[in-house]
Amino acid sequence: MSLLGGITKLASASLDMLYPPRCVGCNSEGRFLCSTCLDSLPRLVAPYCLRCAQPIARGNTCARCLESPLAIDGIRAPFLMEGTIREAVHRVKYNNLRSIAPVLGGLLADFLVLHNLQNSSQQAPARVLVPVPLHRQREKQRGYNQAHLLAKEIGAKLGIAVVPQALFRVSNGPPQAKSSTAQERRANVQGSFRCPNPFLMEGLEVVLVDDVCTTGATLEACALALKEAGAAAVWGLTLARES
Repeated sequence: MSLLGGITKLASASLDMLYPPRCVGCNSEGRFLCSTCLDSLPRLVAPYCLRCAQPIARGNTCARCLESPLAIDGIRAPFLMEGTIREAVHRVKYNNLRSIAPVLGGLLADFLVLHNLQNSSQQAPARVLVPVPLHRQREKQRGYNQAHLLAKEIGAKLGIAVVPQALFRVSNGPPQAKSSTAQERRANVQGSFRCPNPFLMEGLEVVLVDDVCTTGATLEACALALKEAGAAAVWGLTLARES
């Protein structure tokens, strides 16, 4: 371990002694996700659309993807955006709880391994990880990009390269959370992403990482930019999926 890494680890341990982590679900002391809340997380289970991961009543494809298939090869998420996971996402996204990123990133890494091993017909290829970028102004205001935090944890745990420079956001439109319909979300991010070095992605299989998928509009816009830059396949991996 480097000197800087040792100092960082020591500082983190000292802060944990002064301000012990509390579970985001039940507020118990000791961990950001206690074992009880971890076991009760709202998992996304079949049936769901194999393209956009939208929960559906039956079948393999939702009506929207049948009518207008997405360019992204598929989107996967371990959890539904509700309960404790919603609280965790909001804490890391809006309340500066960056310390929970290793826990959430670890859950995504475990899911990716399990998904690849048990669902070979639906594999999300993990060759490089690309976090969905924030506009530089928004990232400066927040101080970090939560998608990049998650991607770094997945990459460190699974030994997968993280390529944050693969995409940048060229427009700073209103946050997706303020768009009420799928049409508004798609219009909000259309043409918003660029791949600055097209040769960087040539022939690669990419896993886009983000915290939450609502309609898939942001992941789709990123996938279009990456495929225009030569990516062979693009999958989306998010911690949670809105139902």
